Amino acid sequence: MAVPRLAITMGDPAGIGPEIIAKAGARLAPRLQAGELSLLVIGSVTALRAAEALLATPPIPEIEDAAQPAPLAILAAGAEREPIRLGQMSAEGGRLAYLAIEKAVRLAQSSAIAGLVTAPLNKEALNLAGYAYSGHTDMLADLTGARDSVMMLAHGAFRVSHLTTHVALADVPSKLTPARLRRVIDLTAAMLRSLGIAHPRIGIAALNPHAGEGGIFGREDIDVTAPLVATYEGSDITVIGPVPGDTIFVKLRGRSYDAVVAMYHDQGHVPVKLLGFDVDPATGEWKALSGVNISLGLPIIRTSVDHGTAFDIAGKGIANEESLIEAIDFALELARNRAA
Repeated sequence: MAVPRLAITMGDPAGIGPEIIAKAGARLAPRLQAGELSLLVIGSVTALRAAEALLATPPIPEIEDAAQPAPLAILAAGAEREPIRLGQMSAEGGRLAYLAIEKAVRLAQSSAIAGLVTAPLNKEALNLAGYAYSGHTDMLADLTGARDSVMMLAHGAFRVSHLTTHVALADVPSKLTPARLRRVIDLTAAMLRSLGIAHPRIGIAALNPHAGEGGIFGREDIDVTAPLVATYEGSDITVIGPVPGDTIFVKLRGRSYDAVVAMYHDQGHVPVKLLGFDVDPATGEWKALSGVNISLGLPIIRTSVDHGTAFDIAGKGIANEESLIEAIDFALELARNRAA
């Protein structure tokens, strides 16, 4: 079986995307040469060349047509109109980030690539460029015509899907509907099956403290979550909840579940990033970040790094590529399972 070809979109070229791509390319060279991987970078060639010069990594060959065979190559996202200044937000950076995603989606839809892995973009730069999206998730949903995508974060076997992400906390209770919760559960179960888990176990985090404490702290967990969870009884998906948010992630870490559904952005992101950040105990500085962002409910495979553009360290050569490599491996596993 031919190795699936994956696209890596650079994200905002003023951020750390070019650096982590250059580092990942050098680190993955033995696997690329052995035919275990096939990667197509899409983004700013100028930004990548600057990162390669900074890091003294081998230059990734440029191609002009995605059909050209190569274990590792870069395809320009589009014509570069203005110079990109590292660490500085700009409409040009947002435009190139969008064009890379758009090109990758079209390649995935035509089966020219098996999936895409995204480096981080800047939401403000994206909007400055005229693309009114809150991030990758809604942009990809729009470009692919997906009805309602779901974000999952994963750190090894610690997997967390989100009922809501980039919405105000005050709006979260109104988003907790039976239809939305069922979709998140079903998409989470489908992802777990694609990872080889035949009978998924999914924990549902409570929205309110103590799952509402009998209604004292709110009735959403009692009136919405509990009845919906009960409908899964007797199915091949084990759904447990609502489980108080202060204990459910301890149980996930202890392998009581294969995944958890979090109600809102910070409820799900904090535990994953707490585990994923490697902090130097002597200095208090973080040395590396591992973890993967996976989009569920799209017609294409998409994984991403679990960090932002880090404009403050762009161009310093210290950005860590670990999360990007994890995202590549996760996308590769999904692509192989889909092709099997």
